This record gives sequence, structure tokens and C-alpha cells, in this order.
Amino acid sequence: MEKQYSITEVSRMLGIPKDTLRYYDRIGVVSPSRGHNSYRRYSRDDIVDLMNIQIMQYADFSLEEIKGKFQFHRMQSVDPAYFQEVAEFLDAKKAETRKKITHLEKVSQLLDVAVKTLRDFNPESDQRLAMFAREIYRDLHKKEPEITKEDCDGHQI
Repeated sequence: MEKQYSITEVSRMLGIPKDTLRYYDRIGVVSPSRGHNSYRRYSRDDIVDLMNIQIMQYADFSLEEIKGKFQFHRMQSVDPAYFQEVAEFLDAKKAETRKKITHLEKVSQLLDVAVKTLRDFNPESDQRLAMFAREIYRDLHKKEPEITKEDCDGHQI
């Protein structure tokens, strides 16, 4: 007989609060079997599922995405079209992640320039910060028409 684990054991092993494990059960993400006393009993497969959920959440997947797209390991037979659908979903998620990385790199550069400007304040460093800020503003509004000087109450963009 396969070893079964209590909610306390699983919580301790994986560092997942018991309330979170109960929530996962309630919404059907991971639903362990119940013992004769109605206590949750987690199988090795349940623990692997929970570990995968932690990894997917680390990769910025929501519980809805995890529940909706990554339950194929529980299916008896899998339609190849399903794998294609999941692969397309992962491609879209990867593209979204790349956009976030690009954004965060730009934010990091902006912060670097701002810190340098504040530490060594002079007209030249202030001008570098202003130029970088304008570049970011233009990136944010690529799809919008050019903003005129008058639109900014006389502030140059």
C-alpha cells in the first residue's frame, strides 16, 4: 500500500500553509483522498502536484491557469490537440514574461540613472536623466500621436 501523508506532514515538507492546502482542495487544484476519519490523506502523486504548483506559481502562473491547463497528467488518454493548446498557451506566457523582463530592465536602468544623478547632481547628469525619462515616455506612448509642447503646459517632452 502506498504511503499517505497528513496535511500537517505535507505542510511541513513543502512549506505550504495548511489553509492553502485546504483551499487547493476546495477549488479542486489538488484534492487528496479522505481517510475513514474524513481527514485529508495525500498520496505521492498529490505531493508531486503540489511541488509542480509551487514551481508554476514561481513562474507567475495563476491558480486558474494551473487548474485549467495543467491537469493532463490525471487524464487517462490525452488528445494531441490538447498538448498543442497547452504549448501555445506556454508560448504566449513566455512572450508575456519577455515583455516583463524588458520592462524591468528599463526600470532598472532608469533607477541607475536616477541614483547616479542624485549622488552627483549637476546640470549634465540632470540632463541625462531627463533624456532617459523622455525615451521611456516615448516607449510608453509609441502608439499615440506625438504630444506637443502645448499639451504639456509648456514642459518639454
